[in-house]
Amino acid sequence: MSPVLGAALDRVDGRAKVTGTARYSGELNLPGLAHAVLVGAEVPSGRIVGIDCRQASLADGVHAILTHLDLPRVAATPTLVPSLAGLVAHGQSFFPMQDDVVHYAGQPVAIVVADTIERAEYAGSLVQLTYAELPSTTLLDQGRDRAYEPERIFGGLLPGRNPTRGDPEAALRDAEVRLDLTYRFAANHHNPLEASTTTAVWDDTDRLTLYDSTQGPAATQLSVAELLGLAPTRVRVVSHYVGGGFGSKALIWPHVTLAALAARQLGRPVRLVLSRDQMFHSCGHREEQEQRIRLGAGRDGRLVALTHDKISLTSPFDDWAEPSLETVSATYAAPNYAGGYRLVRGNTITPTVTRAPGKATGMFALESAMDELAYATGVDPLELRLRNHADTDPDTGRPWSSKGLRECYQRGAELFGWAGRDPTPGSRREGHLLIGTGMATSAYPVAAPISPQRARARMYIDGSAVVEAGISEFGTGALTAMTQVAADGLGLPFDRVRFVGGSTDLPNIAAAVGSAGSGATSSPVHLACTGLRDQLVGQAVADRQSPLHGADPAGVVVRDGRMCLRDQPEVGETYAELLTRNRLPDVETVGTWQPVLPETTDHAMQTFGAQFAEVAVDADLGLVRVRRMVGVFAPGRVLNRRTVHGQLMGGMLWGLGQALLEATRMDPHTGRWANANLADYLVPLNIDVPDVTVEVIEVPDPVVNPLGVKGVGEIGVVGAAAAIANAVHHATGRRIRHLPITVEDLL
Repeated sequence: MSPVLGAALDRVDGRAKVTGTARYSGELNLPGLAHAVLVGAEVPSGRIVGIDCRQASLADGVHAILTHLDLPRVAATPTLVPSLAGLVAHGQSFFPMQDDVVHYAGQPVAIVVADTIERAEYAGSLVQLTYAELPSTTLLDQGRDRAYEPERIFGGLLPGRNPTRGDPEAALRDAEVRLDLTYRFAANHHNPLEASTTTAVWDDTDRLTLYDSTQGPAATQLSVAELLGLAPTRVRVVSHYVGGGFGSKALIWPHVTLAALAARQLGRPVRLVLSRDQMFHSCGHREEQEQRIRLGAGRDGRLVALTHDKISLTSPFDDWAEPSLETVSATYAAPNYAGGYRLVRGNTITPTVTRAPGKATGMFALESAMDELAYATGVDPLELRLRNHADTDPDTGRPWSSKGLRECYQRGAELFGWAGRDPTPGSRREGHLLIGTGMATSAYPVAAPISPQRARARMYIDGSAVVEAGISEFGTGALTAMTQVAADGLGLPFDRVRFVGGSTDLPNIAAAVGSAGSGATSSPVHLACTGLRDQLVGQAVADRQSPLHGADPAGVVVRDGRMCLRDQPEVGETYAELLTRNRLPDVETVGTWQPVLPETTDHAMQTFGAQFAEVAVDADLGLVRVRRMVGVFAPGRVLNRRTVHGQLMGGMLWGLGQALLEATRMDPHTGRWANANLADYLVPLNIDVPDVTVEVIEVPDPVVNPLGVKGVGEIGVVGAAAAIANAVHHATGRRIRHLPITVEDLL
């Protein structure tokens, strides 16, 4: 076993972050830098009939005020393609400030550029726009009667209706136990600590550098190049450190290109920073939605039918729905299944990927319904899931590339103390507190980019190495994990390898989204480093002056930078000795990984886990406190146990927020989010955090990628809210079928 791969090593970027030397996109000091702010539309639907910039233009420090009357047209209509595709990644198929039409409140309608951000913000408040307002739809219920079934969703990657298996309607009619349940979800927003920020610098009339807060530098490069009509080689994107994203920085929103247009118009560097309020209106969100689940089962709890239908609010121009159905259909062995999406066009920005997109909501609906089925049949909730365990993929019949779900159930139940639980709601009380426990299954598909992924490894004459790939570090610990992968592949000590990312000058990597980042980056890094190692070993055995001359390369291993015979470790030499003797200052190679696509493999690929929660509900006040959470997951190969633990724990706490706190409320009169700030949009604080136990079961997976990495960025969220909601029901006897659960629901 590798001494470095999987070890809980300290983060290589830790010192830079705690000392403040890490530089984010909004911290660059550039000569002549100007500051831009966006002015957003104040109505949700209509036309601009008047623009008065006179007072704003007279304010101190103002360089320019740009509207659709001043801004040049973009070169292409955006094509909505999620970043996972590894292609362009526009946030929506509409680009603002091209005409006088307003599609949603907050839509950019003017850009004010000044010498300081404070002066730009003040001048922006003086811009006066007059609108001819039109009727709008901002809530799901307002347009329910106009719902339609889209041909495709999710940037065109998925069909609007899932393939049906069996005859679910007939199976439901004949089922001994039938449930028909509807679950509603408030809209959610990402709220990373760092607001989206872009600094645009034109080195020439057709050469652009963007310092952008993005989850995918290559996605930014390709999107902006297309919109501006430039070759991608004329656009360079730098993104070394990003202060969180959670999906809001995966697709590329209009402000990035608007910053570039403003900088070209002024002939000087321009920085555009979204305000916290604008983050709610400008970078997508998890859409308001409703899901209906129908279950048919025998009295023993074994499923015979499952139907799953979703209706949600999308934008006026995109058929967007987060994919809530696909994992649900494949989690349990239900022989009869049907499911589909319906959309309502509303006056909103296009929704987008939000942590555990689709699965956080879809699995809440399924796992809540499974808990209701457990009570309807009198079967223990954990036993019910074991009885319906899918040994193969129910959708295709293909075997899983790896699973480990049974082991997660068993270990989670042991850690939590599930055995002997009294299932009777309200049966456990501590004074005025009602105590309840619940559990749920976690599942998330193993995603991979469509395009090839690349990395470069270079060994220097002193035996140290630099490995490069175009990823950004947005808090996940990617730089550390990839350094470990590189050190393992090269057979070097961890401190002899430096991993470099954060620029489109480096080999291409798709945006880190959908838990695909670790697999998409570690695979080419591993291939580049093992390729370079094998190249140097081959050179050594061919070198007459090497102690390894004439040896079988398959019998040579590398430890701590020293190549030696496996059976005679005293025979060998270091990389540095080989390169010095041959007067080679450096040697490099590029690793290319072509991802395994679902249609090209005989296996189904999912990540699985199990979540358990204990809550205490104040019987007098309706307050819910989560006291314990246990999560056990099987994410394939673990690259760094410390960062994996942090990702999974963070996901579980995100699920706590989803269950009890997080909701963005729409004001239908203004079409604006009424709580677009971190004072009124509630997220878990330290006082809300319970005891959290996280364990990982490593099940080898030879199919998903060279190292068997499935990813952990999303799976920790999935199932956490359902486990908590199921525990609330166990404590109180009240079944809440919407999120978040509030005090009012329990009084």
